[in-house]
Amino acid sequence: MAEVEFESGEEKKSSKKLVIIIMAVLILIGGGGAGYYFFFMGDTTGDSEDQVEEPEEVEEESGNSGVFYFDLEKPFIVQFPKGNEAKLLQVSISIQVNDELFIEELKKHEPMIRNNFLMVMADTNVGKLKTVEGKENLKTSLLGALNKIMDKMSKKNHVEDLFFTALVMQ
Repeated sequence: MAEVEFESGEEKKSSKKLVIIIMAVLILIGGGGAGYYFFFMGDTTGDSEDQVEEPEEVEEESGNSGVFYFDLEKPFIVQFPKGNEAKLLQVSISIQVNDELFIEELKKHEPMIRNNFLMVMADTNVGKLKTVEGKENLKTSLLGALNKIMDKMSKKNHVEDLFFTALVMQ
């Protein structure tokens, strides 16, 4: 009699495990189907298909023109002498260009760009960098230095703008 009760207890446990396994499989299949739909099927309206095709046609006609960014990977660090309002300036920069192929030119001349940027930053009045106007002036000076380099070293200059992605003063 005790053996019969033990067997029925095992049947209850195994049926619970079976139900849990079946539910887990169904959830995985449902999640996989939903993932497939969102990643591969996307929006099925006709409007989104037109939007996807138009940029491809424009790109074929105009080559590699558009808006592209080149991040100077290492931040610029400038240490100022005692007596200044800040001892250290750390700046991360991203350069906007209108031709993707021009990014290779920027990479090629990055040592010269980094050198000239450091020279401009070292000559900057750190106290003025506390204001938006001071930061804009630094941006303008760096952009001028960059344009001067690229005009001299490259056949075409595709630099559009320059952005501070981080600016820290201590």
